Amino acid sequence: MRLGSLLYQFSSRGLKLVTLRRPNVHLSQAQFTRPMSSIAEKFAESQAKLKSVSDQGNDVKLKLYGLYKQATVGKNTTKKPGVMDFVGKVKWDAWTAAGDISQEEAQKQYIAVVEGLLKESGSAGADSAPKSVAGPGLTIEVKDGVRTIKLNRPEKRNAMTAEMYDAIGKSLTEANTDSATNVVVLTGSGEYFCSGNDVSNFTIVKDIKSTADAACERLRACITSCINCQKPLIILVNGPAIGIGVTILGLADIVYASERAHFTTPFSSLGLTPEACSTYTFPRIMGYTKANEVLLFNAKITARQAEATGIVSEVFPDKTFAAETAKRVQAMAKLPVKSLVYTKDLIRGRERKLLHEINVSECDRVNERCQSEDSMNAIAKYFYREK
Repeated sequence: MRLGSLLYQFSSRGLKLVTLRRPNVHLSQAQFTRPMSSIAEKFAESQAKLKSVSDQGNDVKLKLYGLYKQATVGKNTTKKPGVMDFVGKVKWDAWTAAGDISQEEAQKQYIAVVEGLLKESGSAGADSAPKSVAGPGLTIEVKDGVRTIKLNRPEKRNAMTAEMYDAIGKSLTEANTDSATNVVVLTGSGEYFCSGNDVSNFTIVKDIKSTADAACERLRACITSCINCQKPLIILVNGPAIGIGVTILGLADIVYASERAHFTTPFSSLGLTPEACSTYTFPRIMGYTKANEVLLFNAKITARQAEATGIVSEVFPDKTFAAETAKRVQAMAKLPVKSLVYTKDLIRGRERKLLHEINVSECDRVNERCQSEDSMNAIAKYFYREK
């Protein structure tokens, strides 16, 4: 059979096979049943795979729409919609943007865009399995638009280590460019949310200066990632919070707490000073007198008291905390991600530079305090008292 005897024709319903009738030519059933071209097959597969990408973005959706119309119908020759038909106008513009490219070329471009989206989202196709990573002291999972960073040292009350700071900072940075992440959740496993820094690290060091320098640089880098986090940061306080487990709340966009949670920042009792920009965020959120009570004088406050100060958005019964907050987070993750990112930037963007400056100042002071005699004595007393 000659190549010219069969043609592929595009219609609004997709690709179909048509026969050119020629005299004295008899086609067998085997000859007539010819497989689709590889480009056409990939085009059809790409449409199916696209369903596995949760967030495509409006710009990408319009580009794909225009390429699809060009691939299935051809060049746009329809009348431009009126100025009041906003949706129709942007779709018409997207189709017109394809210009004079052939239908086959439009298919190729459509395939390329979808493959790029799949690569960014880490998806292999129609299956959208969650991405999960386990590291020292924490687990990270990305599923249904939610990136969950869970502190996972329940036997140590989720006390923070150097490796945990590094992993949290890295994950927050990755979230900014991960199309599979719409919101970020930070929470804890077990009875505690976070019991602060693991002070046992400071009882076995030989060179206190190099240890303090490295620890404070890790702290600064992690808090920098919090400040720069473009996606909404939601903290779920599943239990008691101490030290950094409290101060970091001021950088969150939403804080939900179990009624079982309580909050303590024992900095002055350890000869230390606050971190995570709390010397700026707490007075702004709580007011100076309450912030002083908490940061200066180690006041322990309940979940309900924290809610009253504004540092906690809402308190939930402990028995229903996980289920109720999961429902809230899932609803947030379904919102248009660009709207979330742009709104967060409008709210926090003006103070980002200031927060970076405060972060550096706080870390410098924490570094000095860690190396001071009074702080080392206080930490040693605390550690042996705990033993």
